[in-house]
Amino acid sequence: MPNRLAQETSPYLLQHADNPVDWHPWGEEALTLAHQLDKPILLSIGYSSCHWCHVMAHESFEDAEVAALMNRHFINIKVDREERPDLDQIYQLAYQMLAQRGGGWPLTMFITPDQVPFFCGTYFPKQPRYQMPGFLDVLPRVAEFYAGHKDEIGAKNVRMFDDVNAAAPQVAVNMGVAPLDRAARDLAGQFDRVWGGFGGAPKFPRPSELEFALRYAASGGQAPLGEMALFTLDKMQQGGIYDQLGGGFCRYSVDERWAIPHFEKMLYDNGPLLGLFADAFALSGKPRYRQVCEETVGWLVREMRSPEGGFYSALDADSEHEEGKFYVWTPQEVQQLLSAEEYAVLAPHYGLDQAANFEHKHWHFILAQPLEENAQPILDRAKAKLFAAREQRVRPGRDDKVLASWNALMIKGLTRAARVFGRADWILLAQQAVDFIREQMWRDGRLLASYKDGQAKLNAYLDDYAFLLDALLELLQAEFRPQDLAFAQDLAERLLRQFEDPEQGGFFFTSHDHEALIHRPKPGLDQATPSGNGIAAHALQRLGHVLGEPRYLAAAERTLNLFYPQLAQQPAGYMSLLSALDEHLTPPNILILRGPAHAVAAWQQALAREYLPRSVVLGLPNELENLPAALDKPRAESVTAWLCQGVQCLPALSDQAEVLRLCKI
Repeated sequence: MPNRLAQETSPYLLQHADNPVDWHPWGEEALTLAHQLDKPILLSIGYSSCHWCHVMAHESFEDAEVAALMNRHFINIKVDREERPDLDQIYQLAYQMLAQRGGGWPLTMFITPDQVPFFCGTYFPKQPRYQMPGFLDVLPRVAEFYAGHKDEIGAKNVRMFDDVNAAAPQVAVNMGVAPLDRAARDLAGQFDRVWGGFGGAPKFPRPSELEFALRYAASGGQAPLGEMALFTLDKMQQGGIYDQLGGGFCRYSVDERWAIPHFEKMLYDNGPLLGLFADAFALSGKPRYRQVCEETVGWLVREMRSPEGGFYSALDADSEHEEGKFYVWTPQEVQQLLSAEEYAVLAPHYGLDQAANFEHKHWHFILAQPLEENAQPILDRAKAKLFAAREQRVRPGRDDKVLASWNALMIKGLTRAARVFGRADWILLAQQAVDFIREQMWRDGRLLASYKDGQAKLNAYLDDYAFLLDALLELLQAEFRPQDLAFAQDLAERLLRQFEDPEQGGFFFTSHDHEALIHRPKPGLDQATPSGNGIAAHALQRLGHVLGEPRYLAAAERTLNLFYPQLAQQPAGYMSLLSALDEHLTPPNILILRGPAHAVAAWQQALAREYLPRSVVLGLPNELENLPAALDKPRAESVTAWLCQGVQCLPALSDQAEVLRLCKI
């Protein structure tokens, strides 16, 4: 049966008209009833497009058990803050006084029949989670407190709030920032101040550590750590680990100077590095970072993309049974291909005027000296000639299977670069790769791990699901396609159903119905690729905040609870989990843009040029319909922005500069 809100005109109140809660609109009838029955009032304030209002409604107000407690102990009043900004201002201020922090929506206030506030919150989950007490526990505690302290409420409401809050249940693990700070100190202690990177030879790119360093510095941590990361990227792009002619990064450097690589090129290295160099450009504007991204995507399309849209796995280090033969030169070979002017520019720039650096007889290009002024066009001509000649050599072998997890890492990095540089053609490449996986490697609601020669096979692993979910969240920020969001939800559901340990927390590497093996690990450490548990926690958290789905947030929290002791004791190897912890402690900004397609795209591009690692920006043109409730914002003639962090949302915004400022806080 509809409650009293069915007679209202407010869309927000009408959304709650079918709740089992005995809701009243604000008015004399409800206030008088509270006096007559001597009951406290539960005042819930929100608005129709409020992200976390919908979450709390679904979790609690639509739940018969919660509704029974609310109806038994309280007179329940629902207020649309857009209709009654006066009430909203009063009780937002009361929240700030009681809670000693800023408020937001939904606002949950417990007040006397005389309208005096004595306990408050914003969003409450039904059960204890997110370091918050559960609503089922709060309701009887508040009612009991009111019954025993009626005469004291008013003059001592701050103390009364503290008393109730102290009695609220706590989460199992008291997670904090200490592991993040320790990891930052450990990285700084390992930093090579001459050549960049962390540790000595052999040197691996370790993109998870570089990403953590940039994020940590941007969030107000040690600024020098971000500078160390940028310095490392500089040294890498100057060294031989980067293919100076053809783009793309090799697996690692055998020396501390990044000069001589192990020459194989792996898809899983190049995806994350592509995203990192795009971030470096967003932070610094250095043209060299743009060039690295453009050349790396050129290599990807030229050598690693299948006709069907997926990306191949790797290129060998060897050709003609010799490591590096495809890549190295002698000065004589180069001189024969270039004019004297071209050679005079290229040779010192790439170190051909120095001693041989590879096996004492060959030269592998590194940036040995900067270019002289106005020499770039000459160098470009010389490089084009050498590249064309190199293309005629016997090529290294290529592993042309398509792996779901490695493709996902590339899709994410490619999309990030596409957003930073405004490259619609790169977005299309990423979308086509996702479409290939969905069409060829997604069978009966399950993901398969590998594809080759028209055949997809092998049950997918944790990394396949987690990395692909993470990539889709990046792709949705480039161009929102409903089918990508639906795919992300399918992957998240499969992660919970087939990989999670709901009792102990965390995710197994293999699914519950995988063949029985002697050991079933839950990997937490980052290896050559990020930790599946870390990426799963990170991606589920973000999707949970985007959709207002508490199950995803709870699974991420259980994962962090499981691994937190390791993070606290030895954080250095857990960068992916640390990034998830960071966003657990400080939830990401979820920014929804609504308006005409061209204007939304312009806003997206302007925001993407900034380094905003804590923000998820979803552009939803007016033409999009049938959106999930959490994303279904009103259509607008000009761009309107809705910004939420965690369970607190701001009023609609229309000033781009102000939105950017808030995202950087």
